[in-house]
Amino acid sequence: MDVNIKHAGKTLAVVLDVEQPPSAFKDAVYQVTGVPVERMKIMVKGGVLKDDSDWKKIGPKPGQTFMVIGAAGELPKPPEKPVTFLEDMEDQELAEALAIPSGLKNLGNTCYMNATIQALRVIPPMQEALNTTSASGSLIPQLRDLYSSMLKTTDSITPLTFLQALRQALPQFAEQSRGGLGYAQQDAEEAYSQIVNCLRPVTDASDANKKFVEQWMMGEISRETKLEGDASLEPPTFSTEKVLKLECHISITTNYMATGIANSLQTTLTKRSPALGHEASYVQTTRVTRLPSFLTVHMVRFAWRADVGRKAKIMRKVKFPTTYDALEITSDELKARLMPVNRRLVEIDKGRAERRKIRLRKRGLVGGGDTAAMDVDDQGEPEDVIRAKERAEIEGLVDPVVKADIGASWSGLYDLVAIVTHKGAAADSGHYIGFAKKSAFHDPTYLDPKTKVDTKILDTLEADEDWYKFDDDKVSVFPKEKLGTLDGGGEDSAAYVLVYRSRVV
Repeated sequence: MDVNIKHAGKTLAVVLDVEQPPSAFKDAVYQVTGVPVERMKIMVKGGVLKDDSDWKKIGPKPGQTFMVIGAAGELPKPPEKPVTFLEDMEDQELAEALAIPSGLKNLGNTCYMNATIQALRVIPPMQEALNTTSASGSLIPQLRDLYSSMLKTTDSITPLTFLQALRQALPQFAEQSRGGLGYAQQDAEEAYSQIVNCLRPVTDASDANKKFVEQWMMGEISRETKLEGDASLEPPTFSTEKVLKLECHISITTNYMATGIANSLQTTLTKRSPALGHEASYVQTTRVTRLPSFLTVHMVRFAWRADVGRKAKIMRKVKFPTTYDALEITSDELKARLMPVNRRLVEIDKGRAERRKIRLRKRGLVGGGDTAAMDVDDQGEPEDVIRAKERAEIEGLVDPVVKADIGASWSGLYDLVAIVTHKGAAADSGHYIGFAKKSAFHDPTYLDPKTKVDTKILDTLEADEDWYKFDDDKVSVFPKEKLGTLDGGGEDSAAYVLVYRSRVV
Protein backbone atom coordinates (compact mmCIF):
# COMPACT_ATOMS: atom_id res chain seq x y z
CA MET A 1 0.00 0.00 0.00
CA ASP A 2 1.06 3.62 -0.55
CA VAL A 3 1.74 5.53 2.67
CA ASN A 4 3.54 8.74 3.58
CA ILE A 5 6.41 9.53 5.91
CA LYS A 6 7.22 12.90 7.43
CA HIS A 7 10.88 13.70 7.98
CA ALA A 8 12.74 17.00 8.38
CA GLY A 9 9.63 18.96 7.48
CA LYS A 10 9.03 17.05 4.22
CA THR A 11 6.29 14.56 3.39
CA LEU A 12 7.47 11.70 1.18
CA ALA A 13 5.60 8.80 -0.44
CA VAL A 14 6.73 5.25 0.35
CA VAL A 15 5.37 1.79 -0.44
CA LEU A 16 4.59 -0.35 2.61
CA ASP A 17 4.19 -4.10 2.08
CA VAL A 18 2.61 -5.64 5.18
CA GLU A 19 3.66 -9.10 3.90
CA GLN A 20 7.29 -8.07 4.48
CA PRO A 21 8.94 -7.53 7.88
CA PRO A 22 9.39 -4.01 9.31
CA SER A 23 13.07 -4.09 8.28
CA ALA A 24 11.98 -3.99 4.62
CA PHE A 25 9.92 -0.85 5.29
CA LYS A 26 12.90 0.72 7.07
CA ASP A 27 15.05 0.01 3.99
CA ALA A 28 12.43 1.77 1.84
CA VAL A 29 12.46 4.76 4.19
CA TYR A 30 16.26 4.84 4.05
CA GLN A 31 16.15 4.99 0.25
CA VAL A 32 14.16 8.27 0.29
CA THR A 33 15.51 9.93 3.44
CA GLY A 34 19.10 8.76 3.73
CA VAL A 35 18.58 8.06 7.44
CA PRO A 36 20.57 4.92 8.35
CA VAL A 37 18.38 2.13 9.70
CA GLU A 38 20.37 1.85 12.92
CA ARG A 39 19.62 5.53 13.75
CA MET A 40 16.05 5.57 12.45
CA LYS A 41 12.94 5.80 14.61
CA ILE A 42 9.54 5.37 12.95
CA MET A 43 6.62 6.33 15.17
CA VAL A 44 3.63 3.96 14.92
CA LYS A 45 0.65 3.09 17.05
CA GLY A 46 2.03 1.85 20.34
CA GLY A 47 5.41 3.53 20.11
CA VAL A 48 8.49 2.99 17.92
CA LEU A 49 8.49 0.48 15.03
CA LYS A 50 10.73 -2.46 15.87
CA ASP A 51 12.08 -5.26 13.67
CA ASP A 52 9.77 -7.74 15.38
CA SER A 53 6.68 -5.50 15.38
CA ASP A 54 3.45 -7.06 14.07
CA TRP A 55 1.84 -5.15 11.21
CA LYS A 56 -1.55 -6.67 12.12
CA LYS A 57 -1.41 -5.02 15.55
CA ILE A 58 -0.23 -1.71 14.09
CA GLY A 59 -2.95 -1.76 11.41
CA PRO A 60 -1.49 0.67 8.83
CA LYS A 61 -3.91 2.17 6.31
CA PRO A 62 -3.35 3.49 2.74
CA GLY A 63 -2.39 7.14 2.81
CA GLN A 64 -1.42 7.07 6.49
CA THR A 65 1.49 9.31 7.50
CA PHE A 66 4.29 8.06 9.79
CA MET A 67 6.72 10.32 11.61
CA VAL A 68 10.40 9.47 11.02
CA ILE A 69 13.07 10.68 13.42
CA GLY A 70 16.80 10.53 12.67
CA ALA A 71 19.59 12.45 10.98
CA ALA A 72 20.56 11.61 7.42
CA GLY A 73 24.13 10.80 6.56
CA GLU A 74 26.76 8.81 8.37
CA LEU A 75 28.11 10.08 11.68
CA PRO A 76 31.89 10.16 12.03
CA LYS A 77 33.32 7.05 13.67
CA PRO A 78 36.54 6.85 15.66
CA PRO A 79 39.31 5.09 13.72
CA GLU A 80 39.62 1.37 14.44
CA LYS A 81 43.39 1.75 14.33
CA PRO A 82 45.63 4.66 15.41
CA VAL A 83 46.07 7.23 12.66
CA THR A 84 49.27 6.72 10.69
CA PHE A 85 50.55 9.65 8.67
CA LEU A 86 51.71 9.03 5.11
CA GLU A 87 55.29 10.01 5.91
CA ASP A 88 55.40 7.33 8.62
CA MET A 89 54.14 4.49 6.42
CA GLU A 90 56.25 1.70 4.94
CA ASP A 91 56.36 1.52 1.13
CA GLN A 92 53.72 -1.23 0.95
CA GLU A 93 51.39 0.58 3.37
CA LEU A 94 51.77 3.79 1.39
CA ALA A 95 51.02 2.11 -1.91
CA GLU A 96 47.89 0.48 -0.53
CA ALA A 97 46.67 3.63 1.21
CA LEU A 98 46.91 5.59 -2.02
CA ALA A 99 45.44 2.86 -4.21
CA ILE A 100 42.11 2.00 -2.60
CA PRO A 101 39.72 1.53 -5.54
CA SER A 102 37.13 4.18 -6.18
CA GLY A 103 33.50 3.68 -5.27
CA LEU A 104 30.40 4.71 -7.22
CA LYS A 105 27.80 7.12 -5.91
CA ASN A 106 24.22 5.93 -5.62
CA LEU A 107 22.01 8.00 -7.90
CA GLY A 108 18.75 6.72 -6.46
CA ASN A 109 18.22 2.95 -6.27
CA THR A 110 21.29 2.31 -8.44
CA CYS A 111 23.16 0.00 -6.05
CA TYR A 112 22.33 -2.91 -8.39
CA MET A 113 24.30 -1.19 -11.17
CA ASN A 114 27.19 -0.09 -8.94
CA ALA A 115 27.71 -3.58 -7.53
CA THR A 116 27.65 -5.08 -11.03
CA ILE A 117 30.21 -2.63 -12.40
CA GLN A 118 32.59 -3.36 -9.53
CA ALA A 119 32.25 -7.13 -10.04
CA LEU A 120 32.98 -6.90 -13.77
CA ARG A 121 35.97 -4.68 -13.07
CA VAL A 122 38.09 -7.68 -11.96
CA ILE A 123 38.14 -9.13 -15.49
CA PRO A 124 41.37 -7.75 -17.06
CA PRO A 125 40.67 -9.02 -20.60
CA MET A 126 37.50 -6.92 -20.56
CA GLN A 127 39.48 -3.75 -19.89
CA GLU A 128 41.91 -4.62 -22.70
CA ALA A 129 39.09 -5.41 -25.11
CA LEU A 130 37.20 -2.18 -24.33
CA ASN A 131 40.36 -0.15 -24.89
CA THR A 132 41.21 -1.75 -28.25
CA THR A 133 37.89 -2.55 -29.90
CA SER A 134 36.45 -0.51 -32.73
CA ALA A 135 32.92 -1.55 -31.79
CA SER A 136 30.73 1.31 -30.61
CA GLY A 137 27.41 -0.27 -29.66
CA SER A 138 25.22 0.49 -26.67
CA LEU A 139 27.11 0.95 -23.38
CA ILE A 140 30.53 0.10 -24.87
CA PRO A 141 32.09 3.60 -24.95
CA GLN A 142 30.36 4.59 -21.70
CA LEU A 143 31.68 1.56 -19.80
CA ARG A 144 35.17 2.05 -21.24
CA ASP A 145 35.21 5.71 -20.17
CA LEU A 146 33.82 4.87 -16.72
CA TYR A 147 36.51 2.26 -16.04
CA SER A 148 39.14 4.67 -17.34
CA SER A 149 37.95 7.32 -14.87
CA MET A 150 37.96 4.82 -12.01
CA LEU A 151 41.62 4.00 -12.70
CA LYS A 152 42.69 7.63 -12.41
CA THR A 153 41.37 8.39 -8.94
CA THR A 154 40.56 6.92 -5.55
CA ASP A 155 37.71 9.41 -5.11
CA SER A 156 34.13 8.32 -5.64
CA ILE A 157 32.80 8.54 -9.19
CA THR A 158 29.33 9.69 -10.20
CA PRO A 159 28.33 7.23 -12.97
CA LEU A 160 25.60 9.43 -14.43
CA THR A 161 26.66 9.10 -18.09
CA PHE A 162 26.72 5.31 -17.89
CA LEU A 163 23.39 5.24 -16.03
CA GLN A 164 21.72 7.37 -18.70
CA ALA A 165 23.13 5.12 -21.43
CA LEU A 166 21.94 2.02 -19.54
CA ARG A 167 18.38 3.32 -19.26
CA GLN A 168 18.34 4.34 -22.89
CA ALA A 169 19.70 1.03 -24.16
CA LEU A 170 17.66 -1.10 -21.73
CA PRO A 171 14.40 0.71 -20.83
CA GLN A 172 13.54 -1.84 -18.13
CA PHE A 173 16.10 -0.08 -15.93
CA ALA A 174 14.22 3.21 -16.33
CA GLU A 175 11.13 1.83 -14.57
CA GLN A 176 9.59 4.17 -12.02
CA SER A 177 8.94 3.07 -8.44
CA ARG A 178 5.44 1.98 -7.49
CA GLY A 179 5.05 5.07 -5.35
CA GLY A 180 5.89 7.26 -8.32
CA LEU A 181 8.83 8.79 -6.48
CA GLY A 182 12.05 8.22 -8.41
CA TYR A 183 13.33 5.12 -10.17
CA ALA A 184 12.60 1.60 -9.01
CA GLN A 185 15.12 -0.83 -7.58
CA GLN A 186 16.28 -3.44 -10.10
CA ASP A 187 17.66 -6.97 -10.07
CA ALA A 188 21.50 -6.98 -10.08
CA GLU A 189 21.70 -10.38 -11.81
CA GLU A 190 19.54 -9.09 -14.66
CA ALA A 191 21.72 -5.98 -14.88
CA TYR A 192 24.87 -8.15 -14.95
CA SER A 193 23.52 -10.33 -17.77
CA GLN A 194 22.15 -7.42 -19.81
CA ILE A 195 25.32 -5.33 -19.53
CA VAL A 196 27.47 -8.29 -20.61
CA ASN A 197 25.10 -8.96 -23.51
CA CYS A 198 25.59 -5.36 -24.66
CA LEU A 199 29.33 -6.09 -24.82
CA ARG A 200 28.85 -8.95 -27.31
CA PRO A 201 30.13 -6.86 -30.29
CA VAL A 202 33.43 -6.09 -28.47
CA THR A 203 36.33 -7.82 -30.18
CA ASP A 204 39.07 -9.61 -28.30
CA ALA A 205 42.27 -7.64 -27.77
CA SER A 206 44.47 -10.52 -28.99
CA ASP A 207 42.38 -11.47 -32.04
CA ALA A 208 40.05 -8.98 -33.72
CA ASN A 209 38.23 -11.88 -35.42
CA LYS A 210 37.04 -13.15 -32.04
CA LYS A 211 34.46 -11.67 -29.67
CA PHE A 212 35.57 -10.98 -26.11
CA VAL A 213 32.43 -12.13 -24.28
CA GLU A 214 32.13 -15.35 -26.27
CA GLN A 215 35.79 -16.26 -25.75
CA TRP A 216 36.42 -15.24 -22.14
CA MET A 217 33.03 -15.39 -20.38
CA MET A 218 30.84 -17.94 -22.15
CA GLY A 219 30.85 -21.69 -21.79
CA GLU A 220 29.18 -24.36 -23.86
CA ILE A 221 26.89 -27.15 -22.74
CA SER A 222 25.42 -30.28 -24.30
CA ARG A 223 22.03 -31.70 -23.31
CA GLU A 224 20.77 -35.24 -23.67
CA THR A 225 17.01 -35.72 -23.33
CA LYS A 226 15.75 -39.28 -23.10
CA LEU A 227 12.51 -41.00 -22.17
CA GLU A 228 12.31 -41.95 -18.52
CA GLY A 229 11.89 -45.65 -17.90
CA ASP A 230 12.26 -47.75 -21.05
CA ALA A 231 14.50 -45.42 -23.08
CA SER A 232 14.71 -48.00 -25.89
CA LEU A 233 11.20 -46.99 -27.02
CA GLU A 234 12.45 -43.64 -28.27
CA PRO A 235 15.93 -42.47 -29.30
CA PRO A 236 17.41 -39.67 -27.15
CA THR A 237 17.78 -36.16 -28.53
CA PHE A 238 20.86 -33.98 -28.22
CA SER A 239 21.34 -30.20 -28.27
CA THR A 240 24.13 -27.73 -27.62
CA GLU A 241 24.04 -24.20 -26.26
CA LYS A 242 26.37 -21.36 -25.31
CA VAL A 243 25.80 -20.04 -21.80
CA LEU A 244 26.94 -16.97 -19.88
CA LYS A 245 26.47 -18.43 -16.41
CA LEU A 246 25.94 -21.58 -14.40
CA GLU A 247 22.86 -21.62 -12.22
CA CYS A 248 22.73 -22.90 -8.67
CA HIS A 249 19.09 -23.71 -7.95
CA ILE A 250 18.34 -23.79 -4.24
CA SER A 251 16.04 -26.42 -2.76
CA ILE A 252 15.28 -27.36 0.85
CA THR A 253 18.24 -29.77 0.74
CA THR A 254 20.83 -27.51 -0.92
CA ASN A 255 23.70 -26.71 1.43
CA TYR A 256 26.60 -26.17 -0.99
CA MET A 257 26.95 -24.26 -4.25
CA ALA A 258 28.66 -27.15 -6.04
CA THR A 259 25.76 -29.46 -5.16
CA GLY A 260 23.19 -26.92 -6.33
CA ILE A 261 24.95 -26.54 -9.69
CA ALA A 262 25.27 -30.31 -10.17
CA ASN A 263 21.59 -30.86 -9.34
CA SER A 264 20.59 -28.09 -11.77
CA LEU A 265 22.24 -30.06 -14.58
CA GLN A 266 20.08 -33.16 -13.97
CA THR A 267 16.36 -32.42 -14.37
CA THR A 268 13.10 -34.04 -15.40
CA LEU A 269 10.47 -32.59 -17.70
CA THR A 270 7.12 -33.59 -19.16
CA LYS A 271 6.31 -33.41 -22.86
CA ARG A 272 4.43 -35.33 -25.53
CA SER A 273 6.19 -38.51 -26.63
CA PRO A 274 6.01 -39.25 -30.39
CA ALA A 275 6.58 -42.93 -29.68
CA LEU A 276 3.94 -43.28 -26.95
CA GLY A 277 1.44 -40.78 -28.33
CA HIS A 278 0.84 -39.10 -24.96
CA GLU A 279 2.53 -36.99 -22.28
CA ALA A 280 5.58 -38.64 -20.76
CA SER A 281 8.44 -37.89 -18.39
CA TYR A 282 11.92 -37.28 -19.76
CA VAL A 283 15.30 -37.06 -18.06
CA GLN A 284 17.49 -34.18 -19.21
CA THR A 285 21.21 -34.46 -18.49
CA THR A 286 23.49 -31.48 -19.12
CA ARG A 287 27.27 -31.49 -19.31
CA VAL A 288 29.68 -28.61 -19.81
CA THR A 289 31.77 -28.98 -22.97
CA ARG A 290 33.67 -25.68 -22.73
CA LEU A 291 34.72 -23.67 -19.69
CA PRO A 292 35.69 -19.97 -19.98
CA SER A 293 38.50 -18.23 -18.13
CA PHE A 294 35.93 -16.20 -16.17
CA LEU A 295 33.00 -18.25 -14.92
CA THR A 296 29.82 -16.64 -13.61
CA VAL A 297 27.62 -18.48 -11.11
CA HIS A 298 24.07 -17.30 -10.44
CA MET A 299 22.66 -18.26 -7.05
CA VAL A 300 18.96 -18.50 -7.94
CA ARG A 301 17.66 -16.86 -4.79
CA PHE A 302 14.40 -15.44 -6.10
CA ALA A 303 11.23 -17.33 -7.03
CA TRP A 304 7.88 -15.98 -8.13
CA ARG A 305 5.16 -16.15 -5.48
CA ALA A 306 1.68 -15.84 -6.92
CA ASP A 307 0.13 -15.18 -3.51
CA VAL A 308 2.02 -11.90 -3.06
CA GLY A 309 2.54 -11.13 -6.77
CA ARG A 310 6.31 -10.70 -6.63
CA LYS A 311 9.63 -12.48 -6.61
CA ALA A 312 10.38 -13.63 -3.07
CA LYS A 313 13.83 -14.39 -1.73
CA ILE A 314 14.98 -17.91 -0.87
CA MET A 315 16.72 -17.32 2.44
CA ARG A 316 18.43 -20.71 2.79
CA LYS A 317 22.12 -20.70 3.72
CA VAL A 318 24.24 -22.09 0.86
CA LYS A 319 28.01 -22.22 1.24
CA PHE A 320 30.09 -21.12 -1.73
CA PRO A 321 33.78 -22.06 -2.15
CA THR A 322 36.69 -19.70 -2.74
CA THR A 323 38.15 -22.46 -4.94
CA TYR A 324 35.81 -24.30 -7.30
CA ASP A 325 36.75 -27.40 -9.29
CA ALA A 326 34.32 -27.61 -12.22
CA LEU A 327 35.55 -30.95 -13.60
CA GLU A 328 32.69 -32.83 -11.97
CA ILE A 329 30.16 -31.14 -14.28
CA THR A 330 32.14 -31.42 -17.53
CA SER A 331 31.79 -33.96 -20.31
CA ASP A 332 34.15 -36.93 -20.22
CA GLU A 333 36.03 -35.54 -23.22
CA LEU A 334 36.62 -32.13 -21.68
CA LYS A 335 37.54 -33.65 -18.32
CA ALA A 336 40.24 -35.75 -19.99
CA ARG A 337 41.66 -32.65 -21.69
CA LEU A 338 41.76 -30.55 -18.49
CA MET A 339 42.69 -33.14 -15.87
CA PRO A 340 46.52 -33.08 -16.24
CA VAL A 341 46.76 -29.29 -15.77
CA ASN A 342 44.10 -29.33 -13.06
CA ARG A 343 45.97 -31.79 -10.86
CA ARG A 344 49.37 -30.20 -11.42
CA LEU A 345 48.06 -26.72 -10.56
CA VAL A 346 46.87 -27.99 -7.18
CA GLU A 347 50.36 -29.33 -6.47
CA ILE A 348 52.04 -26.12 -7.65
CA ASP A 349 49.79 -23.96 -5.49
CA LYS A 350 50.60 -26.06 -2.40
CA GLY A 351 54.31 -25.78 -3.13
CA ARG A 352 54.17 -22.00 -3.55
CA ALA A 353 52.24 -21.59 -0.31
CA GLU A 354 54.77 -23.69 1.58
CA ARG A 355 57.76 -21.77 0.17
CA ARG A 356 56.06 -18.47 0.99
CA LYS A 357 55.47 -19.55 4.60
CA ILE A 358 59.14 -20.46 4.98
CA ARG A 359 60.31 -17.11 3.59
CA LEU A 360 57.91 -15.14 5.77
CA ARG A 361 59.05 -17.12 8.79
CA LYS A 362 62.67 -16.32 8.02
CA ARG A 363 61.90 -12.63 7.67
CA GLY A 364 60.19 -12.67 11.02
CA LEU A 365 63.27 -14.22 12.63
CA VAL A 366 65.56 -11.52 11.26
CA GLY A 367 63.24 -8.60 11.87
CA GLY A 368 62.01 -8.24 8.30
CA GLY A 369 65.39 -7.60 6.71
CA ASP A 370 65.55 -8.02 2.95
CA THR A 371 68.41 -10.30 1.97
CA ALA A 372 68.94 -12.38 -1.13
CA ALA A 373 68.99 -15.56 0.95
CA MET A 374 65.36 -15.03 1.88
CA ASP A 375 64.18 -15.12 -1.72
CA VAL A 376 65.45 -18.60 -2.56
CA ASP A 377 64.33 -22.11 -1.67
CA ASP A 378 66.37 -24.78 0.06
CA GLN A 379 68.05 -25.67 -3.24
CA GLY A 380 69.14 -22.07 -3.75
CA GLU A 381 66.86 -21.23 -6.69
CA PRO A 382 65.18 -17.79 -6.74
CA GLU A 383 61.39 -17.85 -6.64
CA ASP A 384 61.04 -16.24 -10.06
CA VAL A 385 63.20 -18.99 -11.60
CA ILE A 386 61.07 -21.69 -9.98
CA ARG A 387 57.87 -20.05 -11.24
CA ALA A 388 59.24 -19.75 -14.77
CA LYS A 389 59.86 -23.51 -14.73
CA GLU A 390 56.36 -24.15 -13.40
CA ARG A 391 54.82 -22.05 -16.19
CA ALA A 392 56.85 -23.90 -18.79
CA GLU A 393 55.67 -27.21 -17.34
CA ILE A 394 52.03 -26.15 -17.46
CA GLU A 395 52.44 -24.91 -21.04
CA GLY A 396 53.63 -28.38 -21.95
CA LEU A 397 50.71 -30.08 -20.22
CA VAL A 398 47.92 -28.01 -21.80
CA ASP A 399 45.87 -29.89 -24.35
CA PRO A 400 46.55 -28.44 -27.86
CA VAL A 401 42.84 -28.05 -28.63
CA VAL A 402 42.24 -26.14 -25.39
CA LYS A 403 45.33 -23.98 -25.88
CA ALA A 404 44.16 -22.95 -29.36
CA ASP A 405 40.80 -21.82 -27.92
CA ILE A 406 41.39 -18.19 -26.83
CA GLY A 407 39.91 -17.44 -23.42
CA ALA A 408 39.14 -21.06 -22.51
CA SER A 409 40.06 -22.42 -19.10
CA TRP A 410 43.11 -24.69 -19.21
CA SER A 411 42.21 -26.56 -16.02
CA GLY A 412 38.61 -26.13 -14.85
CA LEU A 413 40.07 -25.01 -11.51
CA TYR A 414 38.75 -21.62 -10.40
CA ASP A 415 39.42 -18.99 -7.73
CA LEU A 416 36.65 -16.67 -6.54
CA VAL A 417 37.43 -13.03 -7.39
CA ALA A 418 34.14 -11.09 -7.17
CA ILE A 419 30.71 -11.29 -5.55
CA VAL A 420 27.44 -9.36 -5.79
CA THR A 421 25.27 -9.74 -2.71
CA HIS A 422 21.65 -8.88 -1.98
CA LYS A 423 20.28 -7.70 1.34
CA GLY A 424 16.52 -7.74 1.90
CA ALA A 425 13.48 -9.90 1.19
CA ALA A 426 12.68 -9.20 -2.48
CA ALA A 427 14.59 -8.62 -5.74
CA ASP A 428 12.91 -5.27 -6.39
CA SER A 429 13.79 -3.92 -2.95
CA GLY A 430 16.66 -4.16 -0.50
CA HIS A 431 20.27 -3.34 -1.23
CA TYR A 432 23.07 -4.72 -3.44
CA ILE A 433 26.77 -4.64 -2.54
CA GLY A 434 29.83 -5.61 -4.59
CA PHE A 435 32.90 -7.44 -3.29
CA ALA A 436 36.23 -8.02 -5.05
CA LYS A 437 39.45 -9.68 -3.99
CA LYS A 438 42.18 -7.16 -3.15
CA SER A 439 44.77 -8.98 -5.26
CA ALA A 440 42.78 -8.07 -8.37
CA PHE A 441 43.76 -4.44 -7.76
CA HIS A 442 47.22 -4.66 -6.20
CA ASP A 443 48.99 -7.81 -7.45
CA PRO A 444 50.71 -7.19 -10.83
CA THR A 445 50.75 -10.94 -11.50
CA TYR A 446 46.94 -10.92 -11.49
CA LEU A 447 47.11 -9.02 -14.78
CA ASP A 448 50.09 -10.96 -16.13
CA PRO A 449 51.57 -13.96 -14.27
CA LYS A 450 54.89 -13.39 -16.03
CA THR A 451 55.36 -9.96 -14.45
CA LYS A 452 58.56 -9.84 -12.38
CA VAL A 453 57.88 -8.68 -8.83
CA ASP A 454 60.27 -8.48 -5.91
CA THR A 455 59.77 -11.68 -3.91
CA LYS A 456 59.27 -9.84 -0.62
CA ILE A 457 56.47 -7.74 -2.11
CA LEU A 458 54.97 -10.75 -3.88
CA ASP A 459 54.88 -12.72 -0.63
CA THR A 460 53.05 -9.88 1.09
CA LEU A 461 50.55 -9.54 -1.73
CA GLU A 462 49.82 -13.26 -1.99
CA ALA A 463 49.53 -13.67 1.78
CA ASP A 464 46.85 -10.96 1.83
CA GLU A 465 43.58 -12.76 1.03
CA ASP A 466 41.27 -9.97 2.17
CA TRP A 467 38.63 -8.37 -0.03
CA TYR A 468 37.24 -4.94 -0.83
CA LYS A 469 33.62 -4.20 -0.03
CA PHE A 470 31.97 -1.76 -2.45
CA ASP A 471 28.87 -0.38 -0.74
CA ASP A 472 28.19 2.24 -3.42
CA ASP A 473 30.70 5.06 -2.71
CA LYS A 474 31.82 3.56 0.62
CA VAL A 475 34.82 1.28 0.00
CA SER A 476 36.31 -0.70 2.87
CA VAL A 477 38.47 -3.75 3.50
CA PHE A 478 36.47 -6.93 4.08
CA PRO A 479 38.42 -9.68 5.92
CA LYS A 480 38.50 -13.09 4.25
CA GLU A 481 37.30 -14.61 7.53
CA LYS A 482 33.95 -12.86 7.05
CA LEU A 483 33.19 -14.35 3.63
CA GLY A 484 31.15 -17.03 5.37
CA THR A 485 28.69 -14.36 6.50
CA LEU A 486 27.64 -13.99 2.86
CA ASP A 487 26.33 -17.57 2.62
CA GLY A 488 22.78 -16.41 3.33
CA GLY A 489 20.34 -17.72 5.89
CA GLY A 490 18.30 -14.55 6.39
CA GLU A 491 17.59 -11.10 5.03
CA ASP A 492 21.18 -9.93 5.49
CA SER A 493 23.62 -9.80 2.55
CA ALA A 494 23.74 -13.11 0.69
CA ALA A 495 25.84 -14.05 -2.34
CA TYR A 496 23.78 -13.66 -5.52
CA VAL A 497 26.27 -13.47 -8.40
CA LEU A 498 29.78 -14.92 -8.14
CA VAL A 499 32.68 -14.45 -10.57
CA TYR A 500 35.38 -17.13 -10.66
CA ARG A 501 38.70 -16.84 -12.48
CA SER A 502 40.47 -19.86 -13.97
CA ARG A 503 43.70 -20.41 -12.04
CA VAL A 504 46.91 -19.41 -13.79
CA VAL A 505 50.59 -19.68 -12.92
